[in-house]
Amino acid sequence: MQVTNGGDAHRREVVRFAVLCRAGTLVLQAFFNILIPDHAADAFRPPRMSEPGFCDQLVEWLLGGLSRWDAEHFLFIAEHGYIYEHNCAFFPLFPLSLRAAARTVLWPLQGFLCIRSRLLLSAALLNTLFSVLASWVLYELGCVVLRCRRQAFLSAILFCITPANVFMAAAYSESMFALLAFGAMWQLEKGRLWTSTLLFSLASGVRSNGVINAGFLVYAQAKCFVSRLQAGSGVALLLILGQLPTLIVCLALMCASVLLPFALFQFYAYFWFCSGNIGSEYVVPRPLLQLAVDLGYHLAFLNGAKPSWCSWDYPMVYAYIQDAYWNVGFLKYYEAKQIPNFLLAAPTIVLGCWAAWSYVAANPWYCLTVGLARRETGRTTAESPSKPPAGFCSPGVFVYIVHAMALLMFGTFCIHIQVLTRFLGSSSPVLYWFSAHLLYTHEPLLQNRDPSTLDAAAHLDEPCMENSFSAWNQNENPVLRLLRNWRQSTVLTQWILIYALSYWLLGLVLHCNFFPWT
Repeated sequence: MQVTNGGDAHRREVVRFAVLCRAGTLVLQAFFNILIPDHAADAFRPPRMSEPGFCDQLVEWLLGGLSRWDAEHFLFIAEHGYIYEHNCAFFPLFPLSLRAAARTVLWPLQGFLCIRSRLLLSAALLNTLFSVLASWVLYELGCVVLRCRRQAFLSAILFCITPANVFMAAAYSESMFALLAFGAMWQLEKGRLWTSTLLFSLASGVRSNGVINAGFLVYAQAKCFVSRLQAGSGVALLLILGQLPTLIVCLALMCASVLLPFALFQFYAYFWFCSGNIGSEYVVPRPLLQLAVDLGYHLAFLNGAKPSWCSWDYPMVYAYIQDAYWNVGFLKYYEAKQIPNFLLAAPTIVLGCWAAWSYVAANPWYCLTVGLARRETGRTTAESPSKPPAGFCSPGVFVYIVHAMALLMFGTFCIHIQVLTRFLGSSSPVLYWFSAHLLYTHEPLLQNRDPSTLDAAAHLDEPCMENSFSAWNQNENPVLRLLRNWRQSTVLTQWILIYALSYWLLGLVLHCNFFPWT
């Protein structure tokens, strides 16, 4: 797809708005962190290894809200490595990136800032960069998949104000994972198979749910192969079938590449915690030893009884930690006291299920055949006018719906339900695509007022790529337009924006002060 000047303007607006949102998040978290006393939460709070100076206190004062809850684990790992067993729930690529930035780019500041302050500053800078780039990549991905520039534009703008906003700025791995996952999806849509495989593999080194992305590679290759089979005949068909072994080997290599970071990390943990001859090679600082004694943390490098998971047939520290430390498992979170957390996740669950239902209702045959079987010619002629060729309900969205539903079902039944907002919001573009679809379908303020193009806009066909903004400036930010015309917007529009903006604000108020949040 050739990029036009209009598209360049949209891309610039996405990047500009993403930068403004990140800057606003950093300012607001500092304000709320200073204004509101921290809650005395039962959270991981390791001791500091050095006495903070004035500059360290200034960094903590300005950016301390980004180091709450799981962020402490990432910062601790970046500084000390995987000392405690439960640290292995957090994958290594993000903390390694923090350490690399702190010791290279921010190395000139070592005379003024201790290593933890430089790590915290690295987290703020890197996640700002990652989230801005993720917004741009999501726009490019939307242009390719949706084939509708206006929906891609609005989707990327909505990603900038995602309900998971606080986690895109804090020292969490969500921004990095979103950039790698969306980038891999974009490269796969562009036909760059091995570049996509590499990015999916890196994403698996950031978060454990990255392994499910191997399904994109399998589906893309299977769809291409079936399409060639359907188009071939005679000798050509036999030649295509003869390529099946090569295809299987190729798929095995790609899937292995995506799974490799997960497997290597489990092997690393096994070597670190289950070997009995490492104690002399590493000295754990005394304050960290005392913390382990006080709180019952299992340490690496110490002689003694091995953890129980070391004797499993397939020793997997990640599964053990999720069960033993956080009580994660099928329906384990279904308790009456968790009802508030289910309510926090309810908007994401409703939006995700609504998106899946809308897509299946618009494409029943395509979903029934998993997008691999072609319609009969007669049926295609009869039904093609009712099937939009572009937009959210287009065929290209199918695999993303399946991916989002797999994550949604797993998140709803198997993990702490309150994290579902950031879990899905950083892994799948579907929530943003569907929200943009709803806004353009039901919000008159965003609909094309030119009667000559109403039909094209309604069907989301090719004209929506360039000429869908005749009623207003095509480069204008649609979210800002809706906010300026709040009273004229529909109830659905108001609810979508309230959901995103309220979770953004509440996340900054609560999460940055150690109060429970998503």
